[in-house]
Amino acid sequence: MKGSIIILAFFAVGLLGGIYGLFPEWLLNENLTTYALFVLMFLVGISIGSDKNAFYILRKLNFKVVLVPLTVIIGSLLGTAIISLMLADIDIKEATAVGAGFGYYSLSSIFISQLHSQELGVIALLSNIFREIITLLGVPLLVKYFGKLAGIASGGATAMDTTLPVIVKFTGKEYGIIAIFSGIILTILVPILVTVILEFS
Repeated sequence: MKGSIIILAFFAVGLLGGIYGLFPEWLLNENLTTYALFVLMFLVGISIGSDKNAFYILRKLNFKVVLVPLTVIIGSLLGTAIISLMLADIDIKEATAVGAGFGYYSLSSIFISQLHSQELGVIALLSNIFREIITLLGVPLLVKYFGKLAGIASGGATAMDTTLPVIVKFTGKEYGIIAIFSGIILTILVPILVTVILEFS
């Protein structure tokens, strides 16, 4: 929760600074977001590649566990597609691109800003932050009424890190392993799916 609040605070400061022209001109260069994306992708690669435990988990788990991230993907994309039918200014392609962030707000919002527009990037940032916050606050109820996999599904890509502690607390360590696996798969797929949806659909 603390991390999400800090992210929102930085976003608010940047937004207000941009509105009132408080930042130097060089900071408004759009190429900076591209460079930030390169650095972020590099750090994500290092994070996943250096996590030996992640590869151990992949070898240890039953093949059926692949159904967990698969259902998160289907549910997120289908859900955002349905929601888009109720919105006048966002079409199915745009909505599913936001949904394909799977809670990974930093990466998905930069990708969407680069491939589509800054406006949709902001929507992706906020919706995926809200997904994380809802997971952090709602896991007890999700587990109680929908089963132990519901918290993992809600967390999406964040189930491998920021929402993992609360998922483990209310489901158990064995489900923590599934959460990490699902989070890793979804994290890897975010840039791929967002690009495919916006560029090739």
